[in-house]
Parts: sequence; structure tokens; C-alpha cells
Amino acid sequence: MSLPRDIRAFLSHYHGQTDDPQASDNILFYHNRLRCQPDDLLISEIHQSWRKDYNQLEYNHGFIQWLFPIRENGMNFEAQALQPHEAAAMKGDSDVIERIKASYELMLDFYGMCLLNFETGLIGRSEGYKARYRNLLQAPHNNLRVTRILKCLSEMGLEHLNAGFLLYVLNEQSEHKQLNTSLLRDSMDRWWANCLRNEADREWIGLTIKKARNGEVFSRETYEASLRRRKESGCFAEPQLESTDA
Repeated sequence: MSLPRDIRAFLSHYHGQTDDPQASDNILFYHNRLRCQPDDLLISEIHQSWRKDYNQLEYNHGFIQWLFPIRENGMNFEAQALQPHEAAAMKGDSDVIERIKASYELMLDFYGMCLLNFETGLIGRSEGYKARYRNLLQAPHNNLRVTRILKCLSEMGLEHLNAGFLLYVLNEQSEHKQLNTSLLRDSMDRWWANCLRNEADREWIGLTIKKARNGEVFSRETYEASLRRRKESGCFAEPQLESTDA
């Protein structure tokens, strides 16, 4: 099955697109110097006042393009597409990365999850996760939001968080039969799992998902071990033992 067009553009680093050096709304917003529109809020105000405000996060459709800018236009025409010069500056700015992390944690909580380890991307269930899982399954526009979030994390040099998210969802599906509707699986298999520009990681995760779809259990123990291995060795693949035959 061919990849969706937006995924092909993402994997090609949006080949052919040009940079607008005068467009800097995203970096100004993440520097807490520009208010997002139409909500007229600084990013610090969103992080502070919207956490666990699930109605706001569900029914407000204008904020997600500001919290997770990507090099594609969204439904909020008052938000600016991410420019290459912005991405380069933002991923090298520790204050911006802390705010990206806070944005990610805000949305993870909305989805019934919590970030347990930023360095590995390890995720666990949050309190009240059952209601949040139910909302995620009943409001499929969030599938599009997840795609945007993963693309943004990649632009910010945080693809290890994408892997942590994907494998967490896979464990929930495989071992616990959660988050396991056909619609969510389709979004995961066709979009989310391809929001990784690291080809080796993308191939390993794709193969792991395929094995789970065919009935192999992807356990929590395997999930945690996979993320540790990726952190320690730089890849998911298990090291091959050398033959001792003469």
C-alpha cells in the first residue's frame, strides 16, 4: 500500500518548498512573545490554564497548529506553517524544547497517558485513563492531531518520543486490547508509524507492528526493553551474536 501524500512530503523533508525568512510566528510564540490566534494566549498561559481542561482541548480547534507547528497549513488560517529557519532555531533552543515537552505532556494527559521518561520516550497510563481512551476512540479528529504532533516532534529533533508513543499504543493494543479500533489502527499503521525520518527506526517499528497485527504479543516488558536499547545503542535492532564456529 502506497504512503499517503502528506507522509511522502514529510519524509522528503518537503522537497521543493522554500523558506520565508520573514515568517517567524512559531518561534516568537514558543519564546512566549506572541499570542496565538484566535485565542489570544501566550504559550505559558495555555500550559498553565488548559491542563486537564478536557472540554477546551477537545472542542477548541485553533490551538493545535500553534502548539505543534509543522510545514503544512492546517485548518486555522491565523496560524503560520513552520519555516525551515524556525525549525533549525527552535530545536537548538533548550527553552523552546522544554515548552515543546510541556505541550506534548499536555496532550498526552488529554489522551490518558503520561510521559515517564523524556530521555527514552517511555509512556504510562494517567489517572482516569479509561475516560480519556474512550474519548480518543470516539473523537477521531484526534487521530489527525496525533499525526501533527508526531511530525512536529520530528521537526524538533525529538523522534525518540514518536517511537515511545507508537510502541506504547502498540503495547496497549497487543497486551491489553485497548485503543484497538480499526479506525485508530488504520491511522497508526498508515500515518503515525511513518512519522519517523530515521529509516532504521521506521522499518523496525513497522515490522514490530506487523508482527503484533499477526498475533505476536508486544508486552510491556518488551516495550521498556526496546526503548532502553534504543537509548543505549542508538538503534532498536537487537545485536547479533557472533558465530564461534571456526
